[in-house]
Amino acid sequence: MPEPTPPSAPIRWHRDADDIITLTLDAPGRSANTLDTAFRAALTAAADRLEAERDTVTGVVITSAKRTFCAGGDLNDFRSAGPADARHLFDLSMGIKRDLRRIETLGRPVVAALNGTALGGGLEIALACHHRVALDRPDIRFGLPEVTLGLLPGGGGVTRAVRLLGITDALDKVLLHGARYAPAEARAVGLVHELVPTERELLAAARDFITTSADARQPWDVPGHRIPGGTPADPAFAAVLPTLTPALIRRAGGAPTPAQRAILATAVEGAQVGFDTAGTIEARYFTEVATGQTAKNMIQAFFYDLQAVTAGRGRPGGIPRRPLGRIAVLGTGPAAAFARCCAEAGLDTAPGADATDRDIVVGEPAGLAAAERDAAPDALLCAAAFGPAPAALPEDVQRQEDLLGLGLALPVGTMPLVEIVRGPKTGDAALARAFDLVRRLRRTPIVVNDPRGTATARVAGNLVKEGIALLGEGVPPASVEQAAARAGFRATPLALADELTLTLITELAEAGLIAPDHPADRVLARMLGELDRPGRAAGFYTRPAGAGSGARPRLWPGLREHFAPRPGAPDLPFQDIQERLLFAEALTTVRLLDEGVLTSVTAANIGSLLGTGFPAWTGGALQYINGYRGGPAGFAARAAELAARYGTRFKVPAALAERAARGEMFAD
Repeated sequence: MPEPTPPSAPIRWHRDADDIITLTLDAPGRSANTLDTAFRAALTAAADRLEAERDTVTGVVITSAKRTFCAGGDLNDFRSAGPADARHLFDLSMGIKRDLRRIETLGRPVVAALNGTALGGGLEIALACHHRVALDRPDIRFGLPEVTLGLLPGGGGVTRAVRLLGITDALDKVLLHGARYAPAEARAVGLVHELVPTERELLAAARDFITTSADARQPWDVPGHRIPGGTPADPAFAAVLPTLTPALIRRAGGAPTPAQRAILATAVEGAQVGFDTAGTIEARYFTEVATGQTAKNMIQAFFYDLQAVTAGRGRPGGIPRRPLGRIAVLGTGPAAAFARCCAEAGLDTAPGADATDRDIVVGEPAGLAAAERDAAPDALLCAAAFGPAPAALPEDVQRQEDLLGLGLALPVGTMPLVEIVRGPKTGDAALARAFDLVRRLRRTPIVVNDPRGTATARVAGNLVKEGIALLGEGVPPASVEQAAARAGFRATPLALADELTLTLITELAEAGLIAPDHPADRVLARMLGELDRPGRAAGFYTRPAGAGSGARPRLWPGLREHFAPRPGAPDLPFQDIQERLLFAEALTTVRLLDEGVLTSVTAANIGSLLGTGFPAWTGGALQYINGYRGGPAGFAARAAELAARYGTRFKVPAALAERAARGEMFAD
């Protein structure tokens, strides 16, 4: 009999007295299992050995020695992949599928004993097992979230999910939105079969299934199996099929969604052929999106950049974490909203209380000087401001080393960014405590160096102004908003202008935070003066007459009358409209990086995505420049065209021109 696998192997083999083989995933020297090169080789070796010893095997249990089952694929395989890597990625996808299929069709019961989170490739391994029993622990999650990184499952996830759940449920519940389910939710969806409370019972349940299910097979390997809900060959589903693509486009607002489109095509096409052919179709679409620019952008932003920020980039080193202590939140405006965030995070918060003996004091800038007298000697003093309000740090606070600003992006409930605004004398200790506070709020912090306010103020303000300028040039308001939506912006410029109020936009320009002498100023002056429409309930949008407060606002019909195109004015190309909005944010971000307001490329990208709603497919404002046709040089050339056509606000900053000339990308 072959010797047991060495302890350093990524997949350990153990045979018990009942000839049940336990394959334990345990990547040496790593905190989590991933489907890297060593793991893939170990999977092939395990499949080879199972086939060779099949006649003496009773069943197979696949589990993990780590707290997580398997975190999924190794993203280093994809972050820089291009068309030249297509054959490698296709073979990688087919190789994993081939080995999982060999284990799945071994003719012996195979059980996934899920002792921790299984996402992406981890869940694909589990789906290749005949039975999935999971530990019912509150921190565990199951799902196929590849779409959130611009990818689709490439290890059989689409093929198996469709055959397990049906095309519609697989798409809506698992594949298109990247949902991550808690154990009970995963069982309700159908991703796992059984839940147990302890790890001891986990392995016992796995063994029980093996001893009672000697002839276990996957549902799709049983003769006569039909995909739940039918396939395009079934009249009932054929009637639904034409609605799937329009629904996908509608949900995305027309923004680029190569991964979602590929998932939809894989599911529909794969449902019409045999299992192995469906796997080949999946591998082809996987290769297409994995070698595309959108996947690289999203992997960089939503995995590497976000991981770096949340792990502490921007937090001063060498300062130990300490208990946050008691928090006083003073004021009824932004500070009161901040108090709710603290309470939701379970912090010891006293809204509206005085600052006596409090370790952290959060309040409006005007009230902090009085509050600091009663605060603890080393209390953190935070000026709270939400959205891009020009809320400068107060100069009358004595302990400037303990003072900083906290700016939460609007709307507070959906935008997870918090900007920590560092003043000229803010100390590292205060900065570190603020970083720890933001992480306790389960939000994403970036540090900005501008005591006048947040970086979001400048970036969002210039986006809004560009949208308003387009309106002033006679572009129909619906076209302005549609161009932004189809570019992928989370908030369209005219709607965002109303939310912030036009008065605030004017104040931002007066404070020097956004471009003065902008073509939008004429429109703003008319809206605020002659038309008396300052935003919110009465701005670029309005609510239908007689509608309740919950009614969806619509564009104010008067915009067509008051900002109609001049006779003979040429129509602006739709691409120009979109790129003026994208470039307005990207160029502002470049300038903030050059000025030192933004402290890193990583912070700039995460700030634009999570603070201003810059399109996710770009990977952030600076990554958008990296990924533009021709890279920074191509972006600079296009900016020069826009500057010549629409104004000097699109002029390329000197540092960007130099970077483009060197062929240098934005990177930390």
